[in-house]
Amino acid sequence: MGENASFWESLIYAHPTCTTWKQEAEGSIYHLASILFVVGFMGGSGFFGLLYVFSLLGLGFLCSSVWAWLDVCAADIFSWNFILFVICFVQFIYVTYQVRSVSFDREFQELYSALFQPLGISLTVFRKIVLCCDAEVVTLEKEHCYAMQGKTPIDKLSLLVSGRIRVTVDGEFLHYIFPLQFLDSPEWDSLRPTEEGIFQVTLTAETDCRYVAWRRKKLYLLFAKHRFISRLFSILIGSDIAEKLYALNDRVHVGKGFRYDIRLPNFYHV
Repeated sequence: MGENASFWESLIYAHPTCTTWKQEAEGSIYHLASILFVVGFMGGSGFFGLLYVFSLLGLGFLCSSVWAWLDVCAADIFSWNFILFVICFVQFIYVTYQVRSVSFDREFQELYSALFQPLGISLTVFRKIVLCCDAEVVTLEKEHCYAMQGKTPIDKLSLLVSGRIRVTVDGEFLHYIFPLQFLDSPEWDSLRPTEEGIFQVTLTAETDCRYVAWRRKKLYLLFAKHRFISRLFSILIGSDIAEKLYALNDRVHVGKGFRYDIRLPNFYHV
């Protein structure tokens, strides 16, 4: 205990106390470095947040190095600040390379900005999602069918990028599908991964449409590798189904006050 006490006493009291304080302020380079540190630590997350942080902190350490070399004339202070500047510079180059390597076509960039970025999804995660659909946007011409009632197998999950899809059953209109909505979320959710099924509705393009399609088996493999992506799609699909159910339940009724979901026939609501 005595040795420990002497160690802490020497650590605290061994150095001389400041009896007189320096009257003149440090030079402008020192204050510029301090300002850069304060502003730099206000950066956010994500690639661009990292670029913001590392660029300002790097400039701050560089200013501190110049200050230590010219004003303080202290080799140790200069060395530490210059090493930290080099680390920030290397990190900035590395993040810049990642940003440049994660680039998408215009439609995928708009899809990310509108749907995935507000949820806090990083570009690296979105890149895995895009690669799963082979980075391809499919065109569906006006009055062409995406799925036909009783004929088209449920083997993919598609997200509408542009245009409008009309959903009908036995020729009766049910609802529309608009951009940033899934075309077949109820069908996807109604089947287990090992089950197969066919559409019970017809989906027809009312205008020229563009959509992104993920093959069922390939998407499940992605879910198995990345649980976060699986939970993300579960949330997106659940929200999409809820919107469709509201649209359906306002149109289709069964006697005795029950409402019948024609795209999910196992569900009834009072």
